[in-house]
Amino acid sequence: MPALGFGSWQSKPNEVYDAVLTAIKAGYRHIDTAYVCKYNKYKNLVYFNRECGVPRAELFVTTKLWNNNHRPDLVQKAIEASLENLQLNYVDLYLMHWPIAFQASESNFPKNSDGNIAVDHSIDYIDTYAAMEKLIQLGKTRAIGVSNFTLEKVDRLLKNCKIPPAVNQVELHPYLAQSDLIKFCQNNGVHVTAYSPLGSTDSPVMQESVVVDIAKRRNASPAQVLLAWGMRRGCSVIPKSVTASRIISNFQVIELEDGDFNAIEELTKTVEPKRLVDPSPFWGVDIYGPTTKSKL
Repeated sequence: MPALGFGSWQSKPNEVYDAVLTAIKAGYRHIDTAYVCKYNKYKNLVYFNRECGVPRAELFVTTKLWNNNHRPDLVQKAIEASLENLQLNYVDLYLMHWPIAFQASESNFPKNSDGNIAVDHSIDYIDTYAAMEKLIQLGKTRAIGVSNFTLEKVDRLLKNCKIPPAVNQVELHPYLAQSDLIKFCQNNGVHVTAYSPLGSTDSPVMQESVVVDIAKRRNASPAQVLLAWGMRRGCSVIPKSVTASRIISNFQVIELEDGDFNAIEELTKTVEPKRLVDPSPFWGVDIYGPTTKSKL
């Protein structure tokens, strides 16, 4: 899996098409997708291959199992629907998007009679993951993993699975460094992919003086500095953008000197951890546990 990938979360239809095309032409070979992205109609990756002259074998494509298909008997149908959308015979990596199950439904966000999200507490992510394990033998995906799993949930999964998760994709940036989670995953052979590695558009983290100073000295952008920090930690990073110049700039990899890397590490220790992505209040379930902090 290429260490630098392209994220496409919450891009609009016309934007995602142009953005992915720009990314592949710029050299990206790791494309992260998700079934739930209501705007993202990916029936174009085959076209991208033809347009850019990039063979399928050179692309690393990730997609995800959404919460309404956690019931074990629905998992295979779910990946087959994603493959049809992508017009691919297989994906390189299939992730459980969240450790939370919704009630089985045609709707991505099924509701109870009271209007709240219909969470199905009877489905254990251990059982969902066991169904995902079968997809490798079926040739639907080359690897499986999880997303948004805490250290405790990864630990429990490792103790109850036959095929260890190849990847845990989580929110990671200097305001949410998750060092303990990274160390635990790496010690147990689970690669960590960082989504939202830049924080967010116009994120305060990109305006931190230590990041800005390093960028100026290196004649680089703050985004390039943050991506270099993420990769230096042993993680892959999947920045999302729909702006062509930023997509191209983000792909220009730089390496941090020890002093610069350590300066950003020190920054992570001086800020209170904050999440950008936490649907817990909307879903009525505590996804991350008591350490969950407010959004930026």
